[in-house]
Amino acid sequence: MTAPLTLAQLRQHAEAGTVDTVLACMVDMQGRLIGKRFQVEFFLDSAHEETHGCDYLLADDIDMEPVPGYAAASWKRGYGDFVFKPDLSTLRLVPWLEGAALVLCDVQDHHHQDLPHSPRGILKRQIARLSERGYKGMFASELEFYLFDQSYESIHAQHYREPRTANYHIEDYGILQTIRDEPVLRAIRKHLQASGIAVENSKGEWGPGQEEINVRYAEALTMADNHSLIKHACKEIAMQQGKAITFMAKWNYNLAGSSSHVHNSLWSLKGNKPLFFDAKAEFGMSKLMRQWVAGQLKYASDITYFLAPYINSYKRFQTGTFAPTRAVWSNDNRTAGFRLCGEGGKGIRIECRIGGADLNPYLAFAALIAAGLAGIDEQLELPPPFSGDAYEHEELPEVAKTLRGATDALARSTMLRAALGDEVVEHYLHTARWEQSEYDRRVTDWELHRGFERY
Repeated sequence: MTAPLTLAQLRQHAEAGTVDTVLACMVDMQGRLIGKRFQVEFFLDSAHEETHGCDYLLADDIDMEPVPGYAAASWKRGYGDFVFKPDLSTLRLVPWLEGAALVLCDVQDHHHQDLPHSPRGILKRQIARLSERGYKGMFASELEFYLFDQSYESIHAQHYREPRTANYHIEDYGILQTIRDEPVLRAIRKHLQASGIAVENSKGEWGPGQEEINVRYAEALTMADNHSLIKHACKEIAMQQGKAITFMAKWNYNLAGSSSHVHNSLWSLKGNKPLFFDAKAEFGMSKLMRQWVAGQLKYASDITYFLAPYINSYKRFQTGTFAPTRAVWSNDNRTAGFRLCGEGGKGIRIECRIGGADLNPYLAFAALIAAGLAGIDEQLELPPPFSGDAYEHEELPEVAKTLRGATDALARSTMLRAALGDEVVEHYLHTARWEQSEYDRRVTDWELHRGFERY
C-alpha cells in the first residue's frame, strides 16, 4: 500500500515526469469531490499553501444550482471566494489516472479558520470534542452500490429508464455470479489499495449487479476522507470501462436499496486501547460504550437527516429488505437500526444501519459522535437489546419515514444545536427544506402513469 506523498516526493515525481497534474479537492455538502486540476509545477510553487473557490459551492443543491436563502452565501453577498487549504497529510497518487496526484482541502475563511458549515470542518470540531475527553473515534463505513453494464451517457440517453445491471439475479456473497463484475471490482480494489486505502474485500450484495466494498477501520477524519475518495474512485474506474455506478439509496422500487452502515467505537487518544471493551461486562460492553449507544438511540431521530439527506433516501426504509425501520439496538440482528458487532472482544463496536449509500460521511460521523457524547454527558442507561424481528413490532420507535419528518426532528434538536451550533443546523435545515420543496413541485412518472387517464 502506497503511503501518502510528501511534497518532496511529489517534486521527485514531477522532475521524473511521472506526475504532471494535482487535483486539489474540497468535499461539498453532498459528499462529492469538488476542485481544480493544477499543473504540478504551480502546485509545488504556491498552490500547496492555498487556493480559492466560489463560496456558492457550500450553498447549492445536488444539481449545483445556487440556492437562495442561505446566510453564508447569496447573490446579495456577491458569491465571493473562500479558501481551499490543502491538507498535505492527504496528498497521494491517483493510480487509476495517468500522471495524477490528489490532495483534500479544508474549506476556510480568509483568516484561515474552517468554515462552520463545511462538512470536513464540522467533523473536525466533533473530533476535537472527543480529544478533549481523551477519546479517539474509530470508524468504518461499508458502501453498497449498483454496477451497470452501460455507460452513464447511454443511461442518460434513455432517460434513466431500465438501465441494464451488470448481473441479472441476486448475487449476495456469490462467487460465480460476481465473476461478471470482477473486471471493475478488481480494478477498484487494486487502485484503492495503491492509493493508500486499506481494502479488505468486495462482495456481491442482495440485488442484481449490487456490490459492496469494505475497507479497514480508521480514525474518524481519515475514514470520512477515504469514504469520499472511494465513491469518487468507483465511479471513475467504472467510467473507464464503459460502465456506470449509482450510490442512490433506492434506484428501483423492486430491488434492494444501497446502504452505508457505519461502525463506530472509542479508543484511547493514542489509539492503542479500545474503550468499548470490558471482559467482565454483559456482551463485553463497557459502561462508556453503553452510554454512547444509549445516546445514539435517544437522538436517532435528531440525526436521521445526516444519515438520510434526500427524498430518495427514505424509499429505502422498507420492511423485510435488511434496511431498518426501527431505532432499536440488538445483539447481531440485522432487522434493528443499531447492531452490536464483535461481541466479547477488543473489536467490539456498534453498527448504525440507518444510513444509505447517499450519505455525506463527514456529516454522518459528526452527528453520530454528537449523539454518542450526549449519551455520555447525560449518563444514559442503555435498555436491554431487542430480540426478534423488529419489522413486526409497531410499538418500537421508528426511523423517520420521510425527509419532512427528519427535517422537523433536526429543527427541534437542542442536542445538535448545542453540539454543532445554530448556524450549522440552520444551514442544513435550509438544504433539507430546499430538497423537499424541489420535490414537492415536480410531477413524477408514477403520477402520470397512475392518473393521466383515470383522474
